[in-house]
Amino acid sequence: MTNAPVPLPPQGGILLVDKAEGWTSHDVVAKSRRALGTRKVGHAGTLDPMATGLLVLGAGPATRLLTHLVGLDKTYTTTIRLGTSTVTDDREGDRVAAADPAALAALAADPARIAAAVRDLTGPIEQAPSAVSAIKVDGKRAYDRVRAGEQVELKRRPVTIHAFESAEPREAREADGAPALDIDATIRCSTGTYVRALARDLGAALGVGGHLTALRRTEVGPFAVGDATPLAELVDGGPGELLTPASVATALFPAVELSAQQTVDLGHGKRLEFDQDLVPDAPLVAAIAPDGMLIGLIEVRRGRSRVVTNFPTPDGGAA
Repeated sequence: MTNAPVPLPPQGGILLVDKAEGWTSHDVVAKSRRALGTRKVGHAGTLDPMATGLLVLGAGPATRLLTHLVGLDKTYTTTIRLGTSTVTDDREGDRVAAADPAALAALAADPARIAAAVRDLTGPIEQAPSAVSAIKVDGKRAYDRVRAGEQVELKRRPVTIHAFESAEPREAREADGAPALDIDATIRCSTGTYVRALARDLGAALGVGGHLTALRRTEVGPFAVGDATPLAELVDGGPGELLTPASVATALFPAVELSAQQTVDLGHGKRLEFDQDLVPDAPLVAAIAPDGMLIGLIEVRRGRSRVVTNFPTPDGGAA
């Protein structure tokens, strides 16, 4: 028996979900809508069906925070398989090439070559996203063009690999017995990075091809998968633990505690004046009411506020 939806707080909330393999991000959003009893649910960055781990959702008015969460750095744990390439750059796709066993054996005997290639893929790099992706090419999704038999090459774009920590390679075998090398890695990267493409490019740099066999997102900015609601709980109808907009905003941005009058004024759209020694200029500041609610995200410039993102206020106004 499933649980009845729990009434959503007036400001909604942010929900951290530990996505299971085989589910699309859209599937998780749909399940969350039923569990939370609202249609207004969105996410701050998708995960492929093969991937597991942290998916950040917003419900109700808290969806207004998602635009500020999308650009956060991400951390993944992954297994990269060297020796074979696939059309999707992960184990879900058909194999398109396999390395000569002698070349793979030589690589296994020279782990320093792998370490050097990993270093070359660390820091600011130019990356072409995987062809089987949701990026649109002339109005059509790239994965639809690939499935239609088209050759798709997406433009390279700048991303930053803040950390690429790889373990020692270990021998592996494909299902048909073909030799391979597996490398477990932890990758911290900027938004927009395709970890599948990173595996592809590592294999290409080493001359043996590569793809992902496992991918798990463990962190999005300051949020960790260890604090997430297991997907099975949502499937059973549980609402999970919602983070308040105020707690999320103050984890991401500097905060200013408003007086009761400032709360009313900001909620009615008025600009506030701050002591610049107490409230330094910043592009985003969390404006918090005396009762701890988030009134809005504001820009502070030369001691004056400007509303960037508004939230429902206790007296019914909107910042």
